Amino acid sequence: MTEIVDKQQLAKDVILMRLHAPLIAEERHPGQFVILCLDREYGERIPLTIADADPGAGTITVIFQQVGATTHHLGQLNPGDRVESLLGPLGRPTHIENYGTAVCVGGGIGVAPLHPIVQALKQAGNQVITIIGARTRELIILEDQMRKWSDRLIVVTDDGSYGRKGLVTEPLREICEQQPKPDIAVAIGPPIMMKFCAETTRPHQVRTIVSLNTIMIDGTGMCGGCRVTVGGETKFVCVDGPEFDGHQVDFDGMINRLTAYREHEEQAHRQWHRIMDEDCKLA
Repeated sequence: MTEIVDKQQLAKDVILMRLHAPLIAEERHPGQFVILCLDREYGERIPLTIADADPGAGTITVIFQQVGATTHHLGQLNPGDRVESLLGPLGRPTHIENYGTAVCVGGGIGVAPLHPIVQALKQAGNQVITIIGARTRELIILEDQMRKWSDRLIVVTDDGSYGRKGLVTEPLREICEQQPKPDIAVAIGPPIMMKFCAETTRPHQVRTIVSLNTIMIDGTGMCGGCRVTVGGETKFVCVDGPEFDGHQVDFDGMINRLTAYREHEEQAHRQWHRIMDEDCKLA
């Protein structure tokens, strides 16, 4: 059992939780994730990237978006409540070194797993340029934290309600066209965003790392649900990744697989809200 220490609402349906997990906090590295389960016997396994950790306090931070029944249930919990099962840290850590100049791009909830990577790259001596984007101002998260660890922060919104109007690929292209060009790029966000970030850096031959954590299910390599094609080979995101060379990932295949259970996810989402509405009426 893992206690919830703190809970914050970052944006609509986006929640930050700090969990008391001293062993995980001590061992985790940027890029790694945990598996969270609300019911040990029947519950869905939820892979969540560790957005931050405080070994002194013995806590880890996870940030999630309420999109299905389990994440909505998780979002109803409060400090003092307990999570039935927490496993981690899992996955291969991000390789961190002093590359020179690193451009880091986060879209939507993808800013959360990008945060520890930006922090580690800066601590390794890199010049870090960070681009974060969302549809509207209300959906921008972790701006202050990203600014703290970035030499330059660019904020982009689709509707122009905050920062620069446009897509994250526009400032990314401009940065890649500069001389000297960046030594490495890291992009985390919706698969379609990562795909176009990789296509933006490809002509400039800027090595690009992407995190495919959104496709993970089981988190141990047993279910096979996170199969992706990378460089013509089959990889399992949870055990071989979650980070890969963005220029080698078959994003179209990944996007098609992500939609395979959309109908079931929407059905569970509707059922959750129906149950909540009925409980409210009874109360």
